[in-house]
Amino acid sequence: MTTFLSISLKFDYFPLFVVVGLAWIIPMTLSMLRIKRIPSVVIEIFMGYFAGRYLLINSSSESIIILEFLALTGFIFLMFLIGLEIDMDQVIYSFPRNRINYSRLLKNPLVIAFIYFFLTIILSYAVATGLSRIVHIRNNWYCALIMATTSVSIILPVLKNRGEASGAYGQMLIITAAVADILSIVLFTFTAYIIKNGFRIEIMLIILLFAFFYLLYRLGTRFRNWSALKKISFQLSHAASQLSIRGAMLLLLIFVVISQYISPEVVLLGAFLSGILLSLFLHKQRSLLLVKLDGMGYGFFIPVFFVMVGVKFDPSALKEFESSLIPFLLILLLAMFVIKVIPSFLFKRQFGSRRALSGGFLLSSRLSLIIAASAIGLELGVISPGINASFIIMAVATCFLGPVLFNSINLQDSQPPERTIIIGGSSKGVLLARRLNIHGKASVIVEADEKRFKDLHSKGLKACLSDGLDPATYENLKMTPSCFVVVETGSDELNIRICEMLRKVYNHERIISMANGWGVEQQLKRLDVNTIDVRRVLATTIETLIVRPTTYHALIETFENFRVEEVPVINPELDGCRVKEIPFHKDAILIMMKRGNNLFIPHGETYLKTGDVLSIFATDSAIESTRQKLS
Repeated sequence: MTTFLSISLKFDYFPLFVVVGLAWIIPMTLSMLRIKRIPSVVIEIFMGYFAGRYLLINSSSESIIILEFLALTGFIFLMFLIGLEIDMDQVIYSFPRNRINYSRLLKNPLVIAFIYFFLTIILSYAVATGLSRIVHIRNNWYCALIMATTSVSIILPVLKNRGEASGAYGQMLIITAAVADILSIVLFTFTAYIIKNGFRIEIMLIILLFAFFYLLYRLGTRFRNWSALKKISFQLSHAASQLSIRGAMLLLLIFVVISQYISPEVVLLGAFLSGILLSLFLHKQRSLLLVKLDGMGYGFFIPVFFVMVGVKFDPSALKEFESSLIPFLLILLLAMFVIKVIPSFLFKRQFGSRRALSGGFLLSSRLSLIIAASAIGLELGVISPGINASFIIMAVATCFLGPVLFNSINLQDSQPPERTIIIGGSSKGVLLARRLNIHGKASVIVEADEKRFKDLHSKGLKACLSDGLDPATYENLKMTPSCFVVVETGSDELNIRICEMLRKVYNHERIISMANGWGVEQQLKRLDVNTIDVRRVLATTIETLIVRPTTYHALIETFENFRVEEVPVINPELDGCRVKEIPFHKDAILIMMKRGNNLFIPHGETYLKTGDVLSIFATDSAIESTRQKLS
């Protein structure tokens, strides 16, 4: 037998080839056919079923065991990435603050999220009790927990595609889904442990897992800015060692191994907590590491998990329902929507009936958690094989129907024009307003001083006599998520207070402010405010004037000749076209491209995708011509 380093080279790779081949060809086919409404995981589960019946039927037990190990790893990785997707900063910002009245409490996303989940659990248990009179359900409480799950991994992309993820409505849905994920996983862990081991003192070990999470968080907070560690991490993060990826995997495995020592059912919670912990450390400056982890997870391990769900799906288990199968599935599907839609009318007061209803349908989307919880319940013997198969069908149905119903009910209104709110009528604010007017961008200056306010009006500028710290100001101005807010009052302390209110009360993201010192810059960055270091900008401007005087004068002093504009690629016919195939205007130069969170310089062979944002340096007429071609 041929061996290499004591490892047999006669291992059968065909089963892995089939699974990886399906994982590659399914999203490729969906993209070529321009099918965007069906999540690829639905097709992966579907095709996995046929692969298991026709391609893997004669595979050795050793190969299947290895595929099951990779699927389990993919499942753990998925829980890790779900935890990583949850923006804990946003959850923390949603905690009720001082001077909370009844009206604000009813608009607080975190309070609404907890009430929503509590109502969902009550309805789920009532439905499970009702279903137990139709079919045999061994544990109503566990069944109720399964039905109460949701899926951040489905909800977040839908909201991002519609441009609603950063608004009050989108944040309400995201935080509601995040709270549902967190509480579902915690309740699942305790319930599964008690079902398997009984209510014993060892259950306190799960509490110790949370204590360990907090300990690592405190240690990480203390040492994350240690200069020696930052230097080593920077030097090795892009080398062959890929230190940041190895550190993330080590963190995941620390929690997984500790969880296994407590009980196998706790692994789900451990992987999830490791993702949340890493999310707390990364904040917004995490795109590169996330891209790498997404590449590992969604590029290999996670597709193996979903394909193997299809391989292991046993439709014969549905025979336990006999002639009542179709009515049971229809009633179960209806119930899965009802238990999410009814509590969603908590959103009616703030967003209206239509958006509340559509949000309920989107929150009905379930995928990974329902499959995982059902599989654990099957192993524990609290749900039957038929119920397990039914929940897999429900996962496929809801993650397809939920987004479709959401988009159908919540029709997007025409987008209001982008407007910039400038807090402070200083000379910089006045100059900015004038420059924006030249570009055709609407702006309004908020000024608290009556004398300066009248002066702004006399200069023909749109202004509002109000205080930037007064929440009524932003309600009167009808601030939307698309509005930019530039905070420049002339006082660093006041700038920070206004930015903090905008982030924590309104969850607003498009905030820009000035920093006149390193300490102020750090405080603003902790609030995820786009910060302009005045000293650095001044030095860079002088450098540009010395080194690139022509460019400086073109951008600063002339508006009628050349300017830089961001133009999105909207035309679906350009999806998949190369840059060199597009006849750009002779007075336009493509200087940069943004795809998702990644910025890069394109070339002639670069392929375009709908949603790309192109940075164009051109004249007004050339930019208009380019915009027409791309849209």
